Amino acid sequence: MRAYWAIALFVGLGTSFSGGQQATTAPSSPVDAQPARVKVYDVGRDVTAPELLPASPFPILDEKCKKKEKTNDIVVLSVLVDTAGKPRNIMFLRPLGSDVDRFAFEAVAADRFKPGTHEGIPVVVAQAVKVDLQACNEEKKDEAGKKISQLRLRAQPVQQLEAFPHPPKEAVLTLGEPSWNAPQVAASPVYHSGKGVSAPVPLNHVEAEFSDEARKAGRQGVVLVSFIVNAQGIPQNAYVIRALGMGLDEKAVEAAGKYRFKPAIKDGEPVPVKVTLEVNFRLYERGG
Repeated sequence: MRAYWAIALFVGLGTSFSGGQQATTAPSSPVDAQPARVKVYDVGRDVTAPELLPASPFPILDEKCKKKEKTNDIVVLSVLVDTAGKPRNIMFLRPLGSDVDRFAFEAVAADRFKPGTHEGIPVVVAQAVKVDLQACNEEKKDEAGKKISQLRLRAQPVQQLEAFPHPPKEAVLTLGEPSWNAPQVAASPVYHSGKGVSAPVPLNHVEAEFSDEARKAGRQGVVLVSFIVNAQGIPQNAYVIRALGMGLDEKAVEAAGKYRFKPAIKDGEPVPVKVTLEVNFRLYERGG
């Protein structure tokens, strides 16, 4: 029996191409200067926990899913709830590496809270949020007429606040409304690991799939994919820098997008970093 493996390995983490950190745009003006650090509190010792307020219905609910076989998935994220009760600095603690992660992230990003307090005064409090989602796979056709499977929600996400393991003592709060597909802020730099910038740490393992064309032709080798891991640990702007063709390049980019990371850290804060992923497509024979 012939089996097919595609092994994804991280190489270089950006240093192969620049050897150091790099700003993508001109320095920001004083008006755009990064805000000061704020103290982050943990629940306990006169610190009350934030309270999750009733939320508007999640917009990606698909009624058709109620007739299909469901999956129950749990994603855990961390969040800093600011003094206005808004979620900041959302990051993954336990991702799934699928579209369920996006649903969970957007659910937490839309949350509003009664803020936590210290001695009766609102403060920034670190929390973990466990998001329980029910979803189903819906088959549809893409623009080329090819059947694809798309994940849909069949019920509203159920959220539960939990203790945040090892919360930061201080943090610079993210500005604006967090979004899964939020573009890089124009004046914000993209770094490379090294010289005071730690490398992102994968939180999950992803196996890329062979394309039918490559499997039939026996094509194997290495695809290199470059992308940015943003401050939430989400891959963005993936593109191929070493190609194999026969559909393997697309499969490598697809695998890269399923990774979730503990973000890179500079001066104690998460920052976007450019990384390189090596996807090793290999064929081997196995008796059976």
